[in-house]
Amino acid sequence: MRMLLSLMIPSLLWAAQPAQPTRPVHDHYDRRLAPRMVPLLSEVIRFPTVAGNAKAWADQKTWIQKLAKGLGFEVRDAGKVMEVDLPATGGRDGAPVLGLLVHGDVQPVDDHWSIPPFSGTVKDGRVLGRGAADDKGPMIQALLAMKALKEAGPTRASTIRLLVGSDEESTNTDITDYLKANRPPDLSLVLDSAFPVVVGEKAWNALTLETQRPTAPTADRPWTVAALEAGLATSIVPDRAVIRLASAAGKDPLVALRKRLERRPLDPGCRAAFSLTPEGAGASLTITVQGKAAHGGVNLEGGRNALVALARLLDGELPPGGADDLLAFARQAGGDLYGTGLGLTEPDPLWGRCAVNVATLKPEAGGGLKLTLNIRATPKRYGPALEAHLRQVVSAFAAARKTAFSFGGFFGDTPLAFDPQSRLVKRLMADYERATGRVDQPAISGGGTYAKRMPHAIAFGMWFPGRPYPGHDVDEQVPIEDLHRGAHVLIETLADLACGEPLKEPFRP
Repeated sequence: MRMLLSLMIPSLLWAAQPAQPTRPVHDHYDRRLAPRMVPLLSEVIRFPTVAGNAKAWADQKTWIQKLAKGLGFEVRDAGKVMEVDLPATGGRDGAPVLGLLVHGDVQPVDDHWSIPPFSGTVKDGRVLGRGAADDKGPMIQALLAMKALKEAGPTRASTIRLLVGSDEESTNTDITDYLKANRPPDLSLVLDSAFPVVVGEKAWNALTLETQRPTAPTADRPWTVAALEAGLATSIVPDRAVIRLASAAGKDPLVALRKRLERRPLDPGCRAAFSLTPEGAGASLTITVQGKAAHGGVNLEGGRNALVALARLLDGELPPGGADDLLAFARQAGGDLYGTGLGLTEPDPLWGRCAVNVATLKPEAGGGLKLTLNIRATPKRYGPALEAHLRQVVSAFAAARKTAFSFGGFFGDTPLAFDPQSRLVKRLMADYERATGRVDQPAISGGGTYAKRMPHAIAFGMWFPGRPYPGHDVDEQVPIEDLHRGAHVLIETLADLACGEPLKEPFRP
């Protein structure tokens, strides 16, 4: 892991770096290529490249091949990764390769978008649809920036290679498999995070708790948990949580429960709906809590967790059983967004606190339930140390409730850090400042990117600071203005890094 030093770097360090003459390239983009941005992004959004949809990925690959060849680039299908090349001027022999990494797959969607999620809708100066920000927008920005450089830029000392991955949002094996048969670029920019440059990525972890413990109705709570489900995916703040309670003792107990719950305050930004249904001599009560989805690593504060809200609403109202146990743990873990309920209280002056998303609660085969938490960890505690700590927390919680859980999850990721004083970070900051006129500080991200998979890579854009990140959200969208601003930042950067003298030891001061 590279050492992370102070983030406070004077702006004068950026401005001191030389720049290639780029005004003609920017002007060419504005005149000839900018009008293609929105139509192309709308087109590529229409491929529903969620995990498991092999046809959508195959169709999108064909689309990328046709588009890239039409733009004058060289294209190669490398299996799980597509390569799109703009060779160095005079040929690629001996030229270093500057990589641009994006992913063409997207997170799953639910059924309560305001527009069809794969329509590529244009509305109120924005492009809406799954992947608009994460990560199909950056794919189109990269292609058009490369085209601008090809047609109006200075001579290129490096080959620019756009790599389009296929499973970053699911199994995340694409880059690892690609590297088994392909040499990595000499230097890569991952266009899947924040501007001006990301000098720290937290470690991605998942804690799972499973239970088979059945619900045992009591005299004062004469109902069972007939169904319980919440959340869409581990990296998304759950925006819906649903529980169905069934009573064989008629509807009166459930009517009284409903009245109690309707009087209880709900978490801010969440709302609840109740539906009472007769079932023979009994009845069932369905409770649906609606929150707001958000990226669990990059925009956790922007979400409203429906699962945690449901757990708080039902505090003390469920009979003993596995459902009550898991909801109680969700309440404890979701006490805040930073892991206080899990004993993860150590702050770091640069990295801040952990980020904890109580993500999903799903039925399992055989009638069990599984709760999944997503934990973005700082260098203070991660990997085996984090796993050991969480085992202790879970064990103590289970003992206090006289219950048991099957403990599992993933703890194999590590934080990624870069020296903010490194030559590459300084150059990227200079490029960003020249293109935008803004002086922003390097970022620490809760999200994990291909920079953790690809050697010699760092996350660079394409989201601007000061705006909540909409990736993974319902109605995911990107401002058209920001699409063009990001393209201009990338043009400036490509002219600098691909057309100038290649950086030596870019990650060193």
